[in-house]
Amino acid sequence: MTAADAGQPTTDVPERLGQFLTNHYYAEQLREVLEVPARPASYQPWPEWVPDSIRDLYATQGVDQPWAHQAQAAQALHDGQPVVLSTGTGSGKSLAAWLPILSDLATLGGPELNRISLVSRRPTALYLSPTKALAADQLNSLQQLLAHNPALGVRVTTADGDTQRELKQWARAHADLVISNPDYIHHAMLSNHGLWTRFLSSLRYLIIDELHSYRGVAGAHMALVVRRLLRVARHYGAQVSVIALSATSADPAGVLARFLGIDQQQVVSVSEDGSPAGVRRLFLWQPALLGAAGVATNEAPAPAVSQVAGADPWEVPAPALSEGVSGTVPGVTSEPDAEQPLAPELAFQRRAVTTEAAHLSAEFVRLGARSLTFVRSRYAAEQVAQVTRRLLDFTDPELAPLVAAYRGGFLPEERRELEDLIRRGKLRSLSTTNALELGIDLSALDATITAGWPGTRASLWQQSGRSGRAGRDGVSVFVAAEDPLDQYFLDHPQELLDPPEPTAFEVSNPFVLGPHLCAAAAELPLTEADFGVFGFAGSGPADSPQAGADFLAKMVAAGWLSKRPAGWFWNATLSVRAHDLADLRGMGTQVQVVLEDSGQVIGQVDQASAQNLVHPGAIYVHQAKLFEVQSLTDEVAIVRPYRGDLRTRPSEHVSVEVLQVEDEFSTHEGLVRWHFGTVNVITETTDYDILRVPGMVFVANRRLSLPPRILETKSVWWTVDPSVPKSLGIDPAVLPGSLHGAEHALIGILPLLASCDRWDLGGLSTDLHPQTGLPTVFVHDAVAGGAGFARAAFGQARAWVIRTGSAVADCSCDGGKDDLGSNGCPRCVQSPKCGNRNEPLDRAGAARLLRYLALGLDPQTSQDVE
Repeated sequence: MTAADAGQPTTDVPERLGQFLTNHYYAEQLREVLEVPARPASYQPWPEWVPDSIRDLYATQGVDQPWAHQAQAAQALHDGQPVVLSTGTGSGKSLAAWLPILSDLATLGGPELNRISLVSRRPTALYLSPTKALAADQLNSLQQLLAHNPALGVRVTTADGDTQRELKQWARAHADLVISNPDYIHHAMLSNHGLWTRFLSSLRYLIIDELHSYRGVAGAHMALVVRRLLRVARHYGAQVSVIALSATSADPAGVLARFLGIDQQQVVSVSEDGSPAGVRRLFLWQPALLGAAGVATNEAPAPAVSQVAGADPWEVPAPALSEGVSGTVPGVTSEPDAEQPLAPELAFQRRAVTTEAAHLSAEFVRLGARSLTFVRSRYAAEQVAQVTRRLLDFTDPELAPLVAAYRGGFLPEERRELEDLIRRGKLRSLSTTNALELGIDLSALDATITAGWPGTRASLWQQSGRSGRAGRDGVSVFVAAEDPLDQYFLDHPQELLDPPEPTAFEVSNPFVLGPHLCAAAAELPLTEADFGVFGFAGSGPADSPQAGADFLAKMVAAGWLSKRPAGWFWNATLSVRAHDLADLRGMGTQVQVVLEDSGQVIGQVDQASAQNLVHPGAIYVHQAKLFEVQSLTDEVAIVRPYRGDLRTRPSEHVSVEVLQVEDEFSTHEGLVRWHFGTVNVITETTDYDILRVPGMVFVANRRLSLPPRILETKSVWWTVDPSVPKSLGIDPAVLPGSLHGAEHALIGILPLLASCDRWDLGGLSTDLHPQTGLPTVFVHDAVAGGAGFARAAFGQARAWVIRTGSAVADCSCDGGKDDLGSNGCPRCVQSPKCGNRNEPLDRAGAARLLRYLALGLDPQTSQDVE
């Protein structure tokens, strides 16, 4: 098939892809095929309140009657009940959300715009999207639908940071449907809600799209923005019905209830998908093994790509790091060492997950498929697209232009153009971040590739659901990275079919709640009647009205609020705006990276990572260019260009101070104790190694004198009696490595049970903690105040430990599970983010500890610790 055929129907493509992926040539790479059977459509009649004009409108798009889930959700929303619609990608959730408001407006007719009295009585709806791209897609879909009957007079527009001032003014005065995002609601609409009186007083429906994407600290922020929005709307007399749209998730009703701060019994949950679906096959794939020359063992190396001994020939070449200029680190020479070894051989190692994804992408293009390749970063999106094009340039150069990258940082018009090109078949392959995971309508896709675990089952199936839409068969490939969770699913593939992880967030986090209470007080004075809105209406000590009064009293004492007879007011004498206090996206304070000579800002890093990335003397990489850090303050890192072959690697010292135990239990007659509570995580960047590339050969070590960083957060931790390791045959010399390995593995597997990523977590292990006096392992949320992940781990300790123990014990690294001297591998107990460089580690000891823990949590677990 040539480039000219790209827009042709591709009904036989899934079959061709399946034949390619199951070819015996790839038997070592293909680990499992999961098949989700086809599903017939299930219809229901239009609700009786839907007028003929709206039925005719949807008929122009081929919708003669709604699918069952659409009708059920729309009816609940029309009846005024909070409803969550949790069905698969491409199941038409938006129809259920828009149907009631469009029907209400059609019933009213289309008043003239100059009839202010009529305009003020028209019901309005607000749609909240987590991304501007999804908002733009919704606007386009609605406009195309409404264009078939302009006489309805429905006025729809976007209102966000990119919207022109005049259009936002028009929206406040005239719009029936406003498409926006929580950031704009917080910073613009709520902070100036008096300007939105017409819209808010008539607000009848609130649509929250992609509910499952609101997790952790960002999820808590978004929940509080929505609660404040509903509070202000009620102030203006509105009675708002809420519908949340979500990918298939665990306990969707519970998630929406926690999001809104209401009783779960009030929520109507619709999760049985009535849309038709073809057979969907998910291929579980591991990258090809590399030979001694860095070439995949089941392929011949291709020319036209530079090959370096010990390197994968299809990896994007590293930037030119040394051009004959000596390093500038004081007291260290960068002259080449004649005895310096080259990078080690990669025999028995596997190709990088992004490189494997590029190979698959290129093959899919050759087979005529339209596909998306999902990766974890913007850089990886560009990398996969580049390598895919390079592979096609060598074999099928006319196909190379059909490949592109799609990521954040592109202009909106660039993204819209790429979306249009893939829809029309003018592009066959897009390598993308999760920007295309959400509900953007991309039909006619044949396949998806997911490079590395995307974080949650919901994300995996959301990405997979992009293939085979509109009832056609679909093909998806999950390419596993060398990560504990990826490998766990290769060994336990059926667990991918389990219900998705529950969404975790902590609205009670004081570092989140406090700024939102300030914003709420600036919008309308806070009273005791608002305690329920912000989680202070329960009977427990932490969520009672008294707890609310105490919390506000602390804010008054700190000078943020003022207490008056009418309630709590924002302290307007402060120089800061109340709405600037909340960091909605949880990005934290940013340190600007500034060029020494010109003062140009070339980038930024979050303050929590600054001491590791831009400490004095660090070699900092930005857009493939190297810089040497001259100085670091809380706000600025001063750098100068560097051209040499030296690199730096910092070392950290971490300690944990227990502040409060909030819950605990014990097993093994008290020999093991589990705790959940508040801790201080104290981190010090103490020194750094200077290394020379290639090979990262050690050259020297430099001490650092930087202030410690203190993070107050939530943690789960367990202790074991000193007699336990001895009874398990764990020598004292390897106990620290055993605890360390267990900590790494627990962090790696927790995303299986909570909607988090290992980068959202931190940990510490020690054979003697100064407070507990015992061997102790901590796993904590890596954000101030906690994000809900440690709490989820404590509540699911049994499943967490059993699955982690299985992942460690089943790993075949370093000669197998009976090797007590094993340091493990990235598939079990090594961690890519370890501040101690994965030292010490003992995989076998970790496996024994985890099995022992599991015995106390689940007596049915085999007592054979091996």
